[in-house]
Amino acid sequence: MQRTIEKTRTTKETDINLKLNLDGEGLYKIETPCNFFNHMLEQLSAHSGINIDLSAKALDNNFHHLIEDCAIIIGQAINEALKDKKGIARYSNMILPMDEALILCALDISQRPYFKLDMELKDEKTDDFETILFHHFFNSLALNAGICLHIKMLDGYDTHHIIEASFKAFAKCLKEAIKITSDKIPSTKGLL
Repeated sequence: MQRTIEKTRTTKETDINLKLNLDGEGLYKIETPCNFFNHMLEQLSAHSGINIDLSAKALDNNFHHLIEDCAIIIGQAINEALKDKKGIARYSNMILPMDEALILCALDISQRPYFKLDMELKDEKTDDFETILFHHFFNSLALNAGICLHIKMLDGYDTHHIIEASFKAFAKCLKEAIKITSDKIPSTKGLL
């Protein structure tokens, strides 16, 4: 069973085309006007094993709208590609180091979306990315994917490293949680 999806999202603010394959090899083609965000989405694809082909334009030149809409469409695509969630591992957690940064990530693909970020970023911007959009991206993705997601900074001072380690930790957790490990829906309720 190939878990793939193609989606588009066009508003007055953004124009986004996405092809996503949950059972890929971590291949990516990412095109947005925000270089740092491109780099983070490349990390998400490479470390999750999910193939992501995403082309996104900011029609209003506003990265806030662009990053929010990318998170929405990626979240929706993950949720739709997982279908009834039959057989998935569902849960995952890890602690990931990147130089001085140390990030804890835990998630539950539960259809009860929630996002908690526990960290303080000292910089308002890293490269061409406003750091307030970091929370916004993961909140929008979790809500649209039906994921309960916690990301906590255990250590770190370099904003770039902290954000990148968070994307990598989420990617590794997602990779484990979407693995097919049985032929059953992982819930005593019989559905997710």
